[in-house]
Amino acid sequence: MIKVVDLHKYYVLKGETVKALQGINLEIYRGEYVSVLGPSGSGKTTLFNMIGGLDKPTSGKVYVDGVDIYSLPKKKLAYFRNKKLGYVFQTYNLIPYLTAVDNVALPMIFAGVPRKKRIEKARRLLEAVGLGERLHHRPFELSGGQQQRVAIARALANDPSIILADEPTANLDLVTGKQVINLLKDISLTHNVTVVTNTHDLKMIDVSDRIVYIRDGKIERIEERQTAEIRDIIIDIS
Repeated sequence: MIKVVDLHKYYVLKGETVKALQGINLEIYRGEYVSVLGPSGSGKTTLFNMIGGLDKPTSGKVYVDGVDIYSLPKKKLAYFRNKKLGYVFQTYNLIPYLTAVDNVALPMIFAGVPRKKRIEKARRLLEAVGLGERLHHRPFELSGGQQQRVAIARALANDPSIILADEPTANLDLVTGKQVINLLKDISLTHNVTVVTNTHDLKMIDVSDRIVYIRDGKIERIEERQTAEIRDIIIDIS
């Protein structure tokens, strides 16, 4: 479970204070698929980074599975991120000189998993995302969609309770993007993993349990998927 309490994040840019987040309160439950939508500069990437332990808030709390993550010492926070959180980025962030299987195994090195076990698990994860025949390909030998699948497999390496996906379809074509969305949804359902996506992609609404709309650093509204579907039907009719 993720719990965000009165979260604020301020930056100073060219002498001006930028209020990136202003009093965000949000709870996300185990196994939920939640999409965070908003225009550029709305604060959704900042919120993503706060939840992921990547950027410290100015004030407020972020709890992940009951742990106040920003109360942890730096090394413990890094270990906590590696074990509890899986990250998927729009630019894939694969190591270019490593094969697919070695990229997926990488987080397990930091978790202290023996080499034989981590390679076996990396193989299984790649097979699960449909890349069983691409184990020894390097990123430049893979399509964008295949690279993103490697990134998703890597995010699952340490059995996280939460996957954070930052614009996971931004660099993909329509068909491949939909495949990635469906893959993330399937992972959420079959592994009871919480998936939080930061996105501009309206196709995410189709698979999301809830949609969080952010504007000017504040939550504008939160919609259940059923509410969003009814709204879209009304718009289509009118």
